[in-house]
Amino acid sequence: MATTFPPAAAVPALRFDNSFARDLPGFYEPWTPARAPSPSLLYFNEALAAELGLNLTGIDTSAKAALFTGNALPQGAEPLAQAYAGHQFGGFSPRLGDGRALLLGEVIDAQGRRWDIAFKGSGRTPFARGGGDGKAAVGPMLREVLVSAAMHALRIPTTRALAVAATGEPVIREQILPGAVLTRVAASHLRVGTFQYYAARGDLDRVRQLADYTIARHDPALVHAPQPYLALLQAVAERQAALIAQWMNVGFIHGVMNTDNMTLSGETIDYGPCAFMEAYDPATVFSSIDRNGRYAFGNQPEIARWNLARLAETLIPLLADDPEQGVAVATDVINGFPAQFRRHLLRGQRAKLGLHRAHADDDAGDTALADDWLRLLQEFRADFTLAWRRLADAAAGNEAPLRGMFSEAGALNAWLARWRARCASEDAGAALPAIARAAAMRGVNPYVIARNHRVEEALAAASNDGNLVPFERLLDALSRPFDEDDSLAEYAEPAPADVTAGYRTFCGT
Repeated sequence: MATTFPPAAAVPALRFDNSFARDLPGFYEPWTPARAPSPSLLYFNEALAAELGLNLTGIDTSAKAALFTGNALPQGAEPLAQAYAGHQFGGFSPRLGDGRALLLGEVIDAQGRRWDIAFKGSGRTPFARGGGDGKAAVGPMLREVLVSAAMHALRIPTTRALAVAATGEPVIREQILPGAVLTRVAASHLRVGTFQYYAARGDLDRVRQLADYTIARHDPALVHAPQPYLALLQAVAERQAALIAQWMNVGFIHGVMNTDNMTLSGETIDYGPCAFMEAYDPATVFSSIDRNGRYAFGNQPEIARWNLARLAETLIPLLADDPEQGVAVATDVINGFPAQFRRHLLRGQRAKLGLHRAHADDDAGDTALADDWLRLLQEFRADFTLAWRRLADAAAGNEAPLRGMFSEAGALNAWLARWRARCASEDAGAALPAIARAAAMRGVNPYVIARNHRVEEALAAASNDGNLVPFERLLDALSRPFDEDDSLAEYAEPAPADVTAGYRTFCGT
């Protein structure tokens, strides 16, 4: 059982205001973290702690480790395991829930924003399934730190890692690994699967209660909308369209887009078998459990739409008194998603191409320009991240790095001619100077991403040898993805072909 710090303890209380526990009784199981036999702090995000108003200055390392393993809980915490269901690889599981996670509570930061503080890997809960131990290993928890930090630095909505603490207890997977607990921060942990849990039980009152809570938390302006539940579905669709477009524009592959991993807040959550693509190919799959490529890179927009349809199904009784009318309005939202996604995708692609003016008349031409660029990358198996970055060099007048990525000049020359003409067409009198255009492109096309081989190296050193230096160096590089200097060069280079071949990621459970 976890213990609570006495009032005189050095660790201060967070400013908890636990609306989920208070407003949604019956939507969770109160629970306490498993006790860690020998906790030690591996990572602490001081900047994020400051944003949350958590001041641990003067707190010794052992007290921090106790805090971030759950051996000691801050005053005001109300740990609970949330209930949810979910479609996993297309098959519906009516009862999933937090099998190895706990929501400690919610805090409100200095800007008035509400954040969940949650553990991951803190032991079995009533929702734990099969033979799961509810624990987590050091490697997967540090992976979540690295990739969520990369996404945050890329300005992509994401959950964030506040801390990782080793438990001093081994966990058994394919091998014996050191255990750890992640402390995660999120705008909320509300998921499509949360709605599915109650809809599957025919509990419309709780679906309505959950929808009202979600609107109040994430879309308070919709409280008095004429059709608030339809407006909620539309808002979630818009957030997901924007999010998936951002994933596609940096080559991110989530790997396990089950409905229990799709948030209502529009944040990226659960960095299990995720990875960044190197050689561009829409069919790229890294996840070891995605045997049929359901969640391949190029499938992500359609999977997001499919997941939204599952959310819409839960809301149909709330959308209209007549079920057929409810289906009709929900279908309109789902059918509109591809256009929403394409709008967000094209906006990002224009920025990546150095185009700063957009007109509706240009949409078809700009879409073709971006699509043909991607076809070039696929044909020549060019590195997705560096090809965009080298296009910025070409904008500044240095084409050699870009040309070095293509074995034939003809197709590239033809495309570059179209791209230059489009850049020149942007209001001749106000077109960006070459250097300014290149700078703008470098501000959206990263130089450093979380390359899979670098992530694996860092995690192996931390897990196998207790050496956190490679992890810390990589984390620093990922925190400034748009910088290009000699100190970051090793993190920008693609993996050798023999390393990339057959690379697989795992969910960590």
